[in-house]
Order: sequence, then structure tokens, then C-alpha cells
Amino acid sequence: MPQDRPPHRTAPHFATHWGTYRAEVRDGRLTALHDWEGDPDPSAIGQNWLDALDHPTRVRRPAIRASFLKLGHKAGGQGRGQEPFVEVPWDEALDIAAAEIARIRDEHGPQAIYGGSYGWASAGRFHHAQSQIHRFLNCAGGYTASIGNYSYAAVNALAPHVVGPFSSLMLDGATSWPVIAAHTDLIVAFGGLPRKNAQVTSGGVGRHVLAEALRNARANGCDFVNISPIKSDLAAELGADHLAVRPGSDTALMLGLCHALLSAGLENQGFLSTHCTGWDRFRAYLTGATDQTPKTPDWAAPLCEIPAEDIRALARRMAAGRTLITVAWSLQRADNGEQPCWAAIALAAMLGQIGLPGGGFGIGYASENGIGNSVRRFKFPSVPQGENRVKDHIPVARISDALLNPGGTYRFDGETRIYPDLRMVVWAGGNPFHHHQDVGRLTRAIRAPDCVLVNEIHWTAMARHADIVLPATAPLERADIAMTHWEPLIVASAKATEPVGQSWNDYDIYAGLAGRLGVWDAFTEGRDAEDWLRHLWDQTRQRAAEAGFELPTLEGLREAGTATLPAPEAVAVLMADFRADPVGAPLATPSGRIELFSQTIADMGDPGQPGHPVWTPPMEWLGAASDQELHLITNQPETRLHSQLDPGRVSMAAKVQGREPVTINPTDAGARGIADGDVVRIWNARGACLAGAVLSDDVRPGVLRLPTGAWYDPVDPGAEIPFCKHGSANVLTRDAGTSALGQGPSAQSALVRLERFEGDVPEVTAFVPPAMTGR
Repeated sequence: MPQDRPPHRTAPHFATHWGTYRAEVRDGRLTALHDWEGDPDPSAIGQNWLDALDHPTRVRRPAIRASFLKLGHKAGGQGRGQEPFVEVPWDEALDIAAAEIARIRDEHGPQAIYGGSYGWASAGRFHHAQSQIHRFLNCAGGYTASIGNYSYAAVNALAPHVVGPFSSLMLDGATSWPVIAAHTDLIVAFGGLPRKNAQVTSGGVGRHVLAEALRNARANGCDFVNISPIKSDLAAELGADHLAVRPGSDTALMLGLCHALLSAGLENQGFLSTHCTGWDRFRAYLTGATDQTPKTPDWAAPLCEIPAEDIRALARRMAAGRTLITVAWSLQRADNGEQPCWAAIALAAMLGQIGLPGGGFGIGYASENGIGNSVRRFKFPSVPQGENRVKDHIPVARISDALLNPGGTYRFDGETRIYPDLRMVVWAGGNPFHHHQDVGRLTRAIRAPDCVLVNEIHWTAMARHADIVLPATAPLERADIAMTHWEPLIVASAKATEPVGQSWNDYDIYAGLAGRLGVWDAFTEGRDAEDWLRHLWDQTRQRAAEAGFELPTLEGLREAGTATLPAPEAVAVLMADFRADPVGAPLATPSGRIELFSQTIADMGDPGQPGHPVWTPPMEWLGAASDQELHLITNQPETRLHSQLDPGRVSMAAKVQGREPVTINPTDAGARGIADGDVVRIWNARGACLAGAVLSDDVRPGVLRLPTGAWYDPVDPGAEIPFCKHGSANVLTRDAGTSALGQGPSAQSALVRLERFEGDVPEVTAFVPPAMTGR
């Protein structure tokens, strides 16, 4: 339960993606953040703001790369990330930025402008960087957009062909935690159910529910199996059985479980015949009729390094009671990442419990807090983005490919597509040097366009690689409204402090650019930020009234700080209607059923996608590693959201000698002479980084865990192969699509080498702002 309580009721509420807090401000400075009293398991991440809000890394004034200020786009991009900046007045910065947008648009067409934003910048619904940048660029003539996300791109592309739309079906409709607690006998968690990931939800968090939900399930007799290379991916208090699977082999294990069910006669023939299509094709693959290789537990055992008898025992256990199969998003961020999700669905179909309370499958439980907490009562209004005249787009994880290969072709979801010729990147609300893989390749890519324009709060790597950097306000420096995703809580997020330096809201930045481009009226509709908040809240109250309940006025909401919607009358059971009536309530798939074989996918002609779940060895995994190579797991950190607020106190407290901690199994550390607390070097052909050693048997031998999000801090910013002295994981990860189907990121398929670092350890300078110079 929360320990800190606000000293007085007037402490304003503040909504974030990792929780709701009350901000204590004295003499204009943030002095404390207090956990919202309604949260049973608050996250410590918010405390990072106490340092990050007025940190030396804040972008305080508009800044332009020195050579770009002198030569414009003729300066070229090779100096990005290396040159000093020149601080300039707002009017001059906006004039230069608007002129470059107009030049690119007029000379090359609006498709030459890439509008990048990743949506995690603010939990508030008006100051939502993604909405603001897209609305502005649409008003200005259009842009090339991205499609999908780094979180679940592979399964998002797979799901419509197999069960139906991923977000609306499997996220919004996920079986709710109370149902699981009441009905589930066994949860088999591929990738675990890690509490650290469930600290966050896009759109905001009120109540952190995962720990409470899992305890309730355990108290009702539910057992757990944690299938992960990392023991702590399920809380120790749950008493889970731990199967320390070899990374990248989950699909093989699932197929072995499927074969075990089949050979024991435990498959549900009735469900397979009435609710599925393609069972005969998938069965032929399982038995080896199609490739002469039966997918028996004995076949799977050496691949996943789980004993064959343990696989058979687990299959029998799953069939003996109500079983829920869960898959973490991390599994599909790998080579052939679509396959473990498809195999999990097939395994659940064979058990025949899909659509029953507490049975079936779920993809993403604990990947965000709100999944399994489905209480949405109406669609909260958002800033209208308008229509984009450019109809083409690229998968979000293929941005380096697009910048490096204009006019090149690629395959995506059955289509052959062409990369546009991107001449300008306009970015807000994100740090792709965290999200994207292979930082060395991304660095080369970001130097390709004519101009890079970034709105940023801090001097992240993306800001340092820009030509024009415009200082944006932090969420505590502006008023907003947050409706927590999958929760009943609405938060009036108050402006707690004045902006640092000359920071502007993204909305005001784009209004300034819109005025210079002649589209001010279209962009603003004559409203300032407060007018827009009132407009959006009026729409919210109207939609609530149509749904049968009343919300307060904006003044009433602000006075109370929060509002809570009525609880739903019923709890969710994934695909219950379909189970009850597969003819009258079909799935949104070509057959209306669960497709264990998809002719649509088979017809795409991808050799790695034969139309049913299939095992294909990853490009990089321990099954093909040398004696000295280890498998790198780059998971979500416990101390921050992605790379946000890395200079904050919670994030910094976890560092080892000022560097990102890497967890090493003692066996692997001993073989390399590494002691706890040593600085180590991790490397492969893509790059290298320094990290701080933490020895623990929490990770299985052969595996390293290096969380993502440490700010990129190269020893030599101009080096072809990056060497980060701070521990940025993405200098090591692969920039390759999961497959031609989903083109998601494959970060979890990476092999590295490890050694104790010898010699003088370079100073971490990630949190030192770039040099500023005069004209």
C-alpha cells in the first residue's frame, strides 16, 4: 500500500503512463510526488521527475546544429550527433523550420516528410505528441506515416488472419482478472508475468492491479508455470514452477506440447472440428507427415533444453484442468516472432478451452497494467488528426531501411511495397535511439535526410542527432486530462510548475509553424490549449451521457482531481460469444473460425510462413552459438519507462558504477573472471557497450539481461561501429524484421560476447548537454 500521503488536499493530481500522483510544489519547484491514494501497488518510476524536471539535460532554448544554421540542408547530415549547437530565438527557429518543411514539401512532395512519434510522451489526451504532430503535418499537406509499433507488431499483423483484430479482440477483450482468479486452475506463462512491465499502460495508470490479481488467483488455488530464461518473470510469492527455456525456442516447446496432447489422445476433437479450420494441415505438420519430422517432446527437448518427460507431464497437467496460456509480447519481438503467438493459439485450441471462463489464451498479460482490466465504457475523444493526403506508410520498425534504401522494395503482410524517398524527419514524443535496434545503423540512417526537426524535453540521443531542436514542456508544466486506458479513472492532470527555460507546448510549437505555413486556422480552429481542453471535455461529457452516466464540469473535475466511471455490469471472457455460437458470432477471419492453417498467409509465398505454426531456428540463438557467445535479453527496465527519465533518482540508483546493470549467471561470470560490481564489455559485430555486472542465478546460464533505455553515450560519435560507455542495449541488437508478414522488431534474437573491462573506464557523459557555440 502507498506509504506517502500528500500533506494537504490541494496537492494537484498528475497523470503518467506509470501511475497517478500528487505533486507537491514549494516556491515554484517540485519537491515531492505522492502516490495516489487509490493505487494498491504504486510504481516508484514517478520519483524520477524530482530530478529530471529541471535536470541539466533539459532543452532550455531552441537550438540549431552549427553547420545547418550556416548552410541549411546543404550542410549534409554527417555532422549530426557530433557538432555543437547554436541557441537562437524562437522566431528564428520557427522561421527556419517552417521554411525547410515548405521546401521539402514543394520540391519533393509531402511523402518526403516522415512524421515520427511513438506516443509515450504524455498520458494526457490533448498534449499527446503523436496526435499533435500528425494533425500539424496533415494540415501542412501530409506526410509519410508509420504503421504498427515496437511493442507487438508481429502478432498485430498475424492476428487478423488467425483469430481477428489484435487490439480490439485480444487486448480490449482479454479475459478479466476476476474471471481468472475464480476459474483458472493453471496459468502457463510463456515469458512470465513480470510486475515491472505492468507498471505502465499507454494512456495512464490509476490502480496497478497485476500483483493483486495474481495473489487472488493463487489464493483461489491457481498454480503457475513460468516458462522464461528469467526466474523473476513471475513473482516468487506465487510459487511457480520454473522452466528455464532456451531463448528463441518457445515455439518448439509449444509444438512439443501439442504433439504430447495428440499422442495421448487429449486433444479436444469437438472444438477443433466446430471452431477451427486447418486442423488437418497442422496435424500433418505435428506428426511429421509433411516434413518427416514429428514434433514430439523428444524432438523439442534439445531445442528448448527442457526434458521431454517434463514436456509430457506439463501437457497432461494442462489438459487436466482449466488452463490459461499467456504469451508475453517479448516473445514476438524476435526472429519469426509471429510463430510463438500462433503456436500458443493452436495449443489452446487443442485443449478446447477457448471462450470458457479462465481458459484459453491471452497475449500481453502483464505487458501493460490494463490488460485483463477491461472496463472501458465509452471511447474518450482525442485531438482530431484530419486526413493524410499521403496514403503510403512504412512499418515503424523499418525506419532505418526506409532512410537508407529510398526506392527499395520490401514485403509486408502479403504486399510488395516501395520505400519512399524521405528527405525530412519531423519527430516529437519519443527517442528512436532507444526504441530502434542496431544504433550504429540507425545513426547512419539518421544522417541521410536533408533535415531532422525534433521537439524534445531532454537532450536525448535523438535530439543530439537533429538539425533543429525545439524545447518542449514536460507533462508537469501543462494542464491536461487523462483517461486511464482499460480503467474507470479520469484524471485532471494539473499544471504544477512553470516551464523550464523557454519550453513551449508541442501544440504551441506546431501552431507557430502552422502560422508560417499559412494553415494556422486549420490547425488551431481558433482555439488555444485551454479552449481545446474544454472542447474535448464537453465531448467527453456528451459521450458519457449517451452511455448513461454523468460526469462533472471541467471545473468540477479539476476541483476533485479525479472522476471514476461506474463499474461494468459484466466481466470479460475472451471469445465467449464465438464459443457459444461459432456460426452466429463468427470471428473476423476469412473462415470465421480460428485458422490453424491460413491459406491467406500461405499464399503470401514466404518460405518461413507455410500457413500454420512452424518452428524455424532464429538467425541468432544459443542453438547456433559459439562457445563464447551468450544470448542477450533486452527487456523493459524496472526503474523507468523505456528511456524516459533515465537521469532520475530511481533509474540512477540502479546503475552500477554509473552504468546500466547487466545480470549475469554466476557460471558465465566465473568462466570470465567477472565479479559482482565489475565494469564489463559486451560486444558483437554491430557494436559494443560497457555495463555494470550484477551476478545472479535469476538468469539461466548462457543468457545476459541488459534492460533497454540507458541513454546512448558513444565514446566516439563518429565511429562506424558504436561503443557506448553507458550500457545502451540497442548498440547490440539486430535491425531485421520478424518476418515479411509482420516486419516487427527482432531485438530478442541477438548473440553477444562478454569480458571484464580492463584499463581506464571512460566517464559517462550521457547526461551532459551537447556543446553550445556562438554564430
